[in-house]
Amino acid sequence: MISALSLGEGRDNGGMGFRRDELEAFRDRSVPDLVRDDVRLLFVGINPGLWTAATGAPFAHPGNRFYPALAAAGIIPAVPDFAVGLTDLERAELMDAGIGITNLVNRATVRADELDRSELRQGALDLERRVAEWQPLVVAIVGLTAYRQGFGRPRAAEGRQPESLAGAELWAVPNPSGLNAHATIPTLARAYAGPAQAAGLSVNISPQRE
Repeated sequence: MISALSLGEGRDNGGMGFRRDELEAFRDRSVPDLVRDDVRLLFVGINPGLWTAATGAPFAHPGNRFYPALAAAGIIPAVPDFAVGLTDLERAELMDAGIGITNLVNRATVRADELDRSELRQGALDLERRVAEWQPLVVAIVGLTAYRQGFGRPRAAEGRQPESLAGAELWAVPNPSGLNAHATIPTLARAYAGPAQAAGLSVNISPQRE
């Protein structure tokens, strides 16, 4: 079995790196949720990328802006070295801040658009059951198109949604993937600050240029 550690050993790029064929070995893998009983804000990714499946860390691709945006919003104190995987301490710091992370569909692909609508719809149903169990105050779906398709809301806009999800306030926020060219770290920080404030998390957006 290929492990993330063995794939990254012996590289001289200052961190973990993967060849394309190595990443392909993680296609269709699932990753564990990062959730604790006291979660206040649950971020819901669309599905794991291959880099996330390889490292076991949510939003782990080096080009992903999720953690930089959280740090820019003051939700977390600093950007972890997420591309090599999160340490136990970094995972604990996220959960201590009241943050949980799961996925709408727990199947690793290269791109989220490899999922079909039936997977997204089933993922929305499964998510509702998990939210009822975990009872976060706020749920933020990270990807507007996935939210529209999974929840059958074709005209939904980003931001707080009029309906709740298993008693939790529901938000749709932009996808931090590097493929989302319309988003920047400052715009993502502002978008993520909304659900964080609603969940009672500390927010302090740092001034940055667009």
